[in-house]
Amino acid sequence: MLEKDESPKGFNLPMDIQLESKSTHKSTSSHNVAVILEGSDPSLKSEYVVYSAHSDHIGFARTVKKEKINNGAMDNATGTSVLMETARLFSKLDPRPKRSIVFLAVTGEEKGLLGSDYYAQNPTVPLSYMVANVNLDMPILTYEFADVIAFGADRSDMKNSVTKAAEKIGLELSPVPIPDQALFTRSDHYSFVKQGIPAVFLVPSFKLVDPEVNGSKQFSHFLKTNYHKPGDDFSQAFNWKAATKFAEVNYHIGLTLANHAQRSTWNEADFFGDNFSK
Repeated sequence: MLEKDESPKGFNLPMDIQLESKSTHKSTSSHNVAVILEGSDPSLKSEYVVYSAHSDHIGFARTVKKEKINNGAMDNATGTSVLMETARLFSKLDPRPKRSIVFLAVTGEEKGLLGSDYYAQNPTVPLSYMVANVNLDMPILTYEFADVIAFGADRSDMKNSVTKAAEKIGLELSPVPIPDQALFTRSDHYSFVKQGIPAVFLVPSFKLVDPEVNGSKQFSHFLKTNYHKPGDDFSQAFNWKAATKFAEVNYHIGLTLANHAQRSTWNEADFFGDNFSK
């Protein structure tokens, strides 16, 4: 028996073990899609607010069940749809916002942020003229929320823009409830952060319009039952008021950023700003 604080000693096994593995490699082509809405200000239109959303998912599931396709309705057809609706709202503006706006559908997020990383390193507009990124990834739109969570907002002056945008439609900005999950480094916005660009990643909060509905439970239920599973499909209980509200608040964030006199900046002594900004 080991004494307290004593470590077990190693010993030789009377056998030899040989391990072997085989791997295959193949090349796959998948495309990012970028659309630019030119700004109206003669000087500021050379600067860009970038909206991003990933359009890929994880393909077929390894299951004995009949349904094998991982449809990705919440992850991330919702984000991609909000991206397109936001672009439509901006296209109706007259005059257009002062800065230009990039609407970017990226591929390969599920494989390690590959599409956004490629774009951030090979952008279609000068990287130094990108002023901010607003990322749209897996908003759970099954309940009508009363406020929003913006991962990364506390790290730059984008918090002011998000707060003002939320207030325009009667919402508040809530603190991040799950900091232990490090979500600020786990989606496509992080590819832009690594290039020194301030970013926010917005999701509906757990505070709801209907007090009888528990947002935290709704979110946890999705993660347990449908996240990265065939059940993430259109049969889920989508709340279209929530979808409309989420598109509106993201639209107002971009509009605020695009018309602001100064470009977005990192907070003083922020870890990401100090380590990644040029």
